[in-house]
Amino acid sequence: MHKFFSNRKLVIVMLCVVISIGLMTFSVAVRNRKATPPLIQQFGNDVAGFTDTIVSTPVNIVSNGVGSIGTLLNTYQENQVLSKRVNQITSTQVRDAALQKENAKLKSQLKLNDTLTSYKSINAAVITRTPSSWQNQIIINRGANAGVKKNMPVLVDTGLAGRVAEVNKTNSKVELITNNNAATNRFAIEVNANGGKVINGIISGYNKTTGLIEMGNITAKAKIKVGQKVYTSGLGGVTPKGLYIGKVAKVSNDDYGLSSKIYISPAADLNDIEAVTVASRN
Repeated sequence: MHKFFSNRKLVIVMLCVVISIGLMTFSVAVRNRKATPPLIQQFGNDVAGFTDTIVSTPVNIVSNGVGSIGTLLNTYQENQVLSKRVNQITSTQVRDAALQKENAKLKSQLKLNDTLTSYKSINAAVITRTPSSWQNQIIINRGANAGVKKNMPVLVDTGLAGRVAEVNKTNSKVELITNNNAATNRFAIEVNANGGKVINGIISGYNKTTGLIEMGNITAKAKIKVGQKVYTSGLGGVTPKGLYIGKVAKVSNDDYGLSSKIYISPAADLNDIEAVTVASRN
């Protein structure tokens, strides 16, 4: 024990430790009783805060700089991607413009501007319809002066009504599809069969008892459902393609269940006609 205290340096260290503990105890006691810490503690706290500021400032600057560099790199990459997309869009627009120009030139050379479905409308009103020929013909107030020509199809708002049979300067005679004259209602028509197959034929007659149009000269044997829509096929050059005739009402089948004759319910109400449209492909 005597040897331990004989060491002067050790004694001084022990005294410093004891004094420090005492000061810390005193500081805690004073802090608990006061709203503000003692001057010594305030000085220590200020020194510690200033040191933290000095150390954290360059660290924050470096951290923010790294974040800014990362943002710039991401922006640069996004700009590169957007630039490529803009170049692709520009290239596509140039190619589309070239294709449109080429297509227009080819159409002009091949005279494809007028398709099978295109036609010019000539509107007309019914001026004469006699009871004796009620189901056969009507007279309209448009003729050669308006561009009407023989064999042009005539429409009402719901479908095909007939064909121009005679043309005068200011009026024309129209024979209806209900007319059984062999030269009147021979429109080339088509209907879709099962499987999307198109069956062509012609209007071969009209049954006054049933009120149905008959489709004959069927080009192929196929199964056709009731309710299928029937249109003009555009074959023959005078009648446009796609004029609505009506719907399949009945199908006459052969021994194999394939259609041999088709009966069509006409879409046009031919008993009440006041205005018509002449379809001109010329």
